[in-house]
This record gives sequence, structure tokens and C-alpha cells, in this order.
Amino acid sequence: MKIWGRDNSGNVKKTLWTAEELGQDVEYIHAGGKHGGLDNPEFLKRNPNGKVPLLEDGSFYLWESNVIVRYLAAQYGKGSLWIENPAERASAEKWMDWTSNSVAPHFRTIIQHGLRLPEEQRDAKLLAQSVAELSKVLKIAEAHLGENEWMSGKSFGIGDIPLGVNLYLWFGMQLDRPSMPNLERWYQQLQARPAYRHRVMTTIE
Repeated sequence: MKIWGRDNSGNVKKTLWTAEELGQDVEYIHAGGKHGGLDNPEFLKRNPNGKVPLLEDGSFYLWESNVIVRYLAAQYGKGSLWIENPAERASAEKWMDWTSNSVAPHFRTIIQHGLRLPEEQRDAKLLAQSVAELSKVLKIAEAHLGENEWMSGKSFGIGDIPLGVNLYLWFGMQLDRPSMPNLERWYQQLQARPAYRHRVMTTIE
């Protein structure tokens, strides 16, 4: 199994974390960002979007990070990450799409103006606004975790993975964020997982 990506991509981290949770040996190929290679014709044959991550599993190629997570769980996670009951599985999976649609857009602004842009290009007002808006969104997860041990329900699952990647930066960056005890408890549980520490808790950059 091969995964193409760059170390500071949250979407790449999702796939590497999932594969490691499932005990899969992965050849990690640096691509994108400073590594380049996304405009290579051979890469574009595998992913015409020219983006990472890209999964190669035997002769099968797959792009889109949430789909890769679902595929890995279905293919290699029977009895663990894969949930057989359709209703229970959908209840977990909805948090994946919720993270992509409701959390990630605010995070992109926070990362740019709180971390990656040169100081003179950062907009403190925009950063504060995005933190406030994301705090409102995260109250939904906070309420859910008040009644459930994991985003996926009773057990750790694929519903925890996208938000778990984002929340590493949320708690790791110097932000004026409100206290959310349930999210903080859940984040501590994630940190106890070796695969999370290895694949997600890398240098914040």
C-alpha cells in the first residue's frame, strides 16, 4: 500500500492515521507542497485533480481523503473501524462530512492567519472572527460528546478521524478559544492512541 502526500496536510494525516490504526504497512511517498510532483503525468493519471492524498492499494487507486478512510475501514477494518449496522455506520460517517463542510472551512482561515502566512499578511480581526465562528460550530460536537464517549458513538471509529486531525491544531495553536470539557476529554483519549500520536501529532506548521 502506498499513500502520496505532504506532512502538513490534514487530509493526508487522516489516511495515514487510519491505515496505521488498521495495522497496514504503508509506503509514504512525499508529494505536494515543497515536494512537488502533482503535475507529473503519471501522478495525474492516478488522480486527475492533481492533489493529495492518493492511495494505491495493489492495482487500485483512490483519491478524496474521507473516501479513502471509508475504503480502508471497509476493506481492512472488519470487527474494528468498520461498522456493519447501516444506521450506526451512517451515524458515525455523518461527522466526517460535517467536519469537512462545517469545521474545515473555518480552520483554513485560522491556519492561514494564525500560522502559515507571514506576520505582515495576517489579519487578526479575521482570525478572531473565524475562531469565534468555529467555536459555535464545535458546540455541536461538545454536546454530542456529552452523551457519547466518541464522535462515532460507543467506540472509536471513522467518525472521529477527520475532526481528530483538525482538533490537534485547535488545541495546539495559541488561540483564544472557550473551554469545552467534553471535547478536551475526547482529545485526551485520542492522544492515548499510538497511531494518533505518530501520524497526527507532528510539528505544527
